[in-house]
Amino acid sequence: MKNWKIMVLTVLIIWAISFLLSNFFKDFSDIKLGNKIAVIPIYGEITLTGTGNFFDLSGTSSNNILDAIQKAEQDPSIKGILLEINSPGGTVVASEEIANAVKKAKKPVVSWIREEGASGAYWIASSSDKIVANPLSITGRIGVLASYLEFSGLLQKYGVKYEQLTAGSYKDLGTPFKKLNETEKNFLQEKINKVHDYFINQVAENRNLSKEQTEKVSNGAFYLGLEAKDLGLVDILGNKDDAVNELKKMANIKDASLVVYQKKLSFFDVLANVAAFNSFYIGKGISYGISEKLNSNSIDIKT
Repeated sequence: MKNWKIMVLTVLIIWAISFLLSNFFKDFSDIKLGNKIAVIPIYGEITLTGTGNFFDLSGTSSNNILDAIQKAEQDPSIKGILLEINSPGGTVVASEEIANAVKKAKKPVVSWIREEGASGAYWIASSSDKIVANPLSITGRIGVLASYLEFSGLLQKYGVKYEQLTAGSYKDLGTPFKKLNETEKNFLQEKINKVHDYFINQVAENRNLSKEQTEKVSNGAFYLGLEAKDLGLVDILGNKDDAVNELKKMANIKDASLVVYQKKLSFFDVLANVAAFNSFYIGKGISYGISEKLNSNSIDIKT
């Protein structure tokens, strides 16, 4: 009986939070447009669902961004799209999905890197027609890393042994109960190198840079906006007004109002965040994550 009461109380609290949050988010269907520019925010970590931590609503869902781009493309009153970016990156699939949608957009797209546009977020920005960045913003971080928790030494200290039967030599790759052997390390490094090379090629193509030029800035380091401009990673140094003015020039319009395209959160969205918390990736928040679980273990490959 007590547990039942706790469950009901929990659901009511979640519903109340969802109701309050709904006042801060606009649904696409609620927006009535004139002659305007669509502003699409890309904040926090980029994943398929936008789920980060427990009640973490600061992330970006690629599903929502794809919907926003599609609606902006279909609305004749929208003359251009402004991506407002403040993100350290996200999962590789989510980032690539958005980048591909940006490249396919028929209307002009300008990315404005406000404070941070690194890794997957920079990948997305590189796919737009122009990049405007704050001079002191963080850009770049074109690199890849892989990480996982390993506590075999701790188990050994307390006399706990790890025993597992597998069919397939890599089936338990990344389990925290044993160290990676050299073969496993080489296997994982090969995957990391392929991801890195793919990332480099995409940025080089998007920015019209040679692969050699891109490789020089693809060591995982970050660059300030003013440095990034000298390196060809951004086009213009400036603020949001500068980005909007650039977009007006590209769209050949003199005046335009800004309309923020941002998905309204429902009660079920909040419940989904709660459900996803238990299975989220270890190592969240280190630049651009290709946070994928390999073979049901907890390896994070991040760029």
